[in-house]
Amino acid sequence: MQQVTPSQLTLGPLLYLWQGEAWRDFYFRIADEAPVDHVVLGEVVCSKRAHFMAPYMQEVTERLQRAGKRVRHASLALVTLPREEKATRELRDLDGVIEISDLSALPALAGRPTTVGPLVNVYNAATVRFLASQGVTSICLPPELPFDAVCEIVGSVPQMDFEIFAFGRVPLAISARCAHARVKGNTKDNCQFVCAEDPDGLPVTTLEGQQFLALNGVQTMSHTCQTLIAEIPDLQAHGLTGFRLSPQHCDMVAVAEIYRQILDGTLEADQAEMALQAVYPDVPFSNGFLHADVGADFVRTPLPAAIGQ
Repeated sequence: MQQVTPSQLTLGPLLYLWQGEAWRDFYFRIADEAPVDHVVLGEVVCSKRAHFMAPYMQEVTERLQRAGKRVRHASLALVTLPREEKATRELRDLDGVIEISDLSALPALAGRPTTVGPLVNVYNAATVRFLASQGVTSICLPPELPFDAVCEIVGSVPQMDFEIFAFGRVPLAISARCAHARVKGNTKDNCQFVCAEDPDGLPVTTLEGQQFLALNGVQTMSHTCQTLIAEIPDLQAHGLTGFRLSPQHCDMVAVAEIYRQILDGTLEADQAEMALQAVYPDVPFSNGFLHADVGADFVRTPLPAAIGQ
């Protein structure tokens, strides 16, 4: 199968809580230096955090657009309160494309240009066809999908644009309760925004002292960083044109530059892995989900041939 369009890089929404000025400066640098095509902005995890970025949203959006980046605005991943329903409806008033993080936003945004983010459970082609009928134009597939499922979905609905979660801690679950606040002795209603103390998530260890998860407010994430490197040529050959980077507390401009070189075929996988380890040295890499293996593992064997190929 030949690639139809050039590969695109998307910087997903920041899932952690960073202070407002740090958030602004991060995206200013992305605008000026990062070789990404799309940038997703907005609070996805916890509506209580939104006010940290709100004062800077317009100038960040404009700075990214002046730099040639295509901006999307993301909805919340879990809507439970009237003010969160109101915030979702108000996304209709924004210019540009809205990325849906929870299907409850779909009717509220009917008639608007929309994409779907990786937190929505898109597990088969029938779901993709339904979303296409609702006006969705692009889908970032869930990071836990194995290669066979990715190929099946992408091949079955050629009119849809797809992305894959190529770099970042994997978002595993989201809850109405805040374990992050509880661990630090607070309640969700009086959380004191303690999640800001852990700009890359709070490590969770087993009783034996092994790190295996990270807390991010109401969200549970993997301890490992999903890192698809050697798999990219196979994914491109099977029609994947979009590759998503999820912001971590490291030099994301350098990460984007490495991935751009991988997508362009100017950097070998082993060189890219070493470069990424130098940029993000304290978090182990994983790619097990794509290999239909243990998600936290980093598998070095080639991907199996997709069914039907």
